[in-house]
Amino acid sequence: MSKIEIIGPIDLLLPVLVRMRQFGVLHIEEHPRQLVDAKEPHLKSLQLDSQSLAGRIFYQDLKQKIETLLTGLPQVKGRETYLNPATALEAVSTLVDRHIASCRSLEDDLVKEKQRLEELADAERFLTTIAPLVGGISHGTSLEFIGLELTDPEAVEQLTYLVHRLTGGRFDLQSTEGPQGSLAVLISTQKGQAAELRQLLRRERLPEFPLPSSLEALPFERKLEAIRDQVRGAEERAAALNLKLKTFARRWLGIYRAVLNWINDQLPLLEKTALLYQTGMCFFIFGWIPSGELAAIQKELDRAFAGKVVVEQKAIQEEELDRVPVALKNPPYFEPFELFSRLLPLPRYTSYDPTLFLGLFFPLFFGMILGDIGYGAILALTALPLIFFSRRKLLRDAGKILSVSALYTMIFGWLFGECFGEFGSHLLGLEPIIFDRRTAIVPMLYFALSIGICHLLTGLLLGLFSALRQRLPREVLLKSLSLLGILCLLFFVGAHFIPSLPQIQKQLLVVLGIVLPLLILTGGLLAPLELLKTFGNIISYARIMAVGLTSVLLAHVANELAGVTGDVLLGILVAVLLHAFNLILGVFAPTIHSLRLHYVEFFGKFLEPGGKRFTPMKK
Repeated sequence: MSKIEIIGPIDLLLPVLVRMRQFGVLHIEEHPRQLVDAKEPHLKSLQLDSQSLAGRIFYQDLKQKIETLLTGLPQVKGRETYLNPATALEAVSTLVDRHIASCRSLEDDLVKEKQRLEELADAERFLTTIAPLVGGISHGTSLEFIGLELTDPEAVEQLTYLVHRLTGGRFDLQSTEGPQGSLAVLISTQKGQAAELRQLLRRERLPEFPLPSSLEALPFERKLEAIRDQVRGAEERAAALNLKLKTFARRWLGIYRAVLNWINDQLPLLEKTALLYQTGMCFFIFGWIPSGELAAIQKELDRAFAGKVVVEQKAIQEEELDRVPVALKNPPYFEPFELFSRLLPLPRYTSYDPTLFLGLFFPLFFGMILGDIGYGAILALTALPLIFFSRRKLLRDAGKILSVSALYTMIFGWLFGECFGEFGSHLLGLEPIIFDRRTAIVPMLYFALSIGICHLLTGLLLGLFSALRQRLPREVLLKSLSLLGILCLLFFVGAHFIPSLPQIQKQLLVVLGIVLPLLILTGGLLAPLELLKTFGNIISYARIMAVGLTSVLLAHVANELAGVTGDVLLGILVAVLLHAFNLILGVFAPTIHSLRLHYVEFFGKFLEPGGKRFTPMKK
């Protein structure tokens, strides 16, 4: 990353910002005062003139109004506009308030009609349900009908008792099944008793089904026809309102979107001026550009502005290192592994990109844990469609990671002599090249711990190199002593297993006796505990053996159960199901444990979080 300073005449500021936004590689320094106060006191923050300030307020207000208008409009394909948004700006600003009021009125009316349609639909549904009951009653002028909807069918008995008590048995009660398990009830009684009956039902919390007030004067048998007429009328009014909104959207949506996009392009430029500096006649932009883009930017600005705009590269001072923005950029092989590194806090500019180490070690650990040719082949076939047919970059990256991991899985499967467990040895004659994981548990444990030792020592060395690069003497001494202490402890423990080492145990204890006090002096009282923590980190790599052994045993169980079924087809089915289950576990478990070994054990030895994200100005 290069620290740069762009200088030019004040009247070219906006054109320069437009051009830099097109390049999409300039990260403007957010707190430039800290970079320039001491060295260039003649500079002052760029102040917007009254016209520019008024324009910014105008754009923000108009943007808010257009977004309000577009929120309520139907998303239809409008006419393509050929108007220049800048020239249409004044007309749009004049019309937008009127259009908002008009569209809001149409939207409110449409909401009311939809609510009325819902009410009418409920009433139509109820009347349709009880229509057969009404048709079975001999209609007379002295009868009145009361309809109810009960959610509890057992309430019919209580209802019958109440109505009988009030009417003295002069009533008729019928019921039929309604929607969603409800019960539609129709009570016919004398008109003189209907009002009192309705009051009783309300007191007992069994109210009459609410029908529109416009139906009250109609006979019950005509209410269904009337409500269907009202539904048709409401649907026609809602369709007419929708048509008006769509007609408006087809005519104006393209114009308003073009103006909004133009405003969204202009506002960031005006907002960035708060981060810029000026003298009486020139502007100054302080920021950061990827080093590989600097020469092209210098050449393009010189050509576009006839040498009036200058781009100077500045030296990055030591106190500015924490301010340098960080962008992860990796070769094609490592780039997909940014999927995992993005889960971590961004590293500082002086630290390391974790993607490189994830690309190197994650597939290795994954393959060591799963280690099966058959499983690896299935994962590789699964990865191919993700890589070549997926439109989403996330899935393509996942497919690439899976393909590399599958390759390592097949390599270690060949070394362990495994293809769907021991099925490969029976059918293909595979033999373990290094050891059989199912029986050689202790050698596999030693192997996993050895990998952990190499992995963590790499992390400790990287931490030491980082301290050397940053010229931090105390940190260099602390990390060197920690590394020496770890090596002493490792050799001391190894002396119990390697016959040629016991004679150096005393010397190792002497070295540890010197290292521990120095560790306390340089790193504090807790520094020696870091040695024990690192030792615990090494033991954590035993999970490579443990999780891998689980996969091997599950594959063995699948093959054994398939063999004892006594039926070929049933055996194949059992084997396929159990191997599929093992494979699913074999994808998730190695992924989780491999990432944990990196995130917790490895990166803690050297990775420095707290980086500032590179956010270039771009469309």
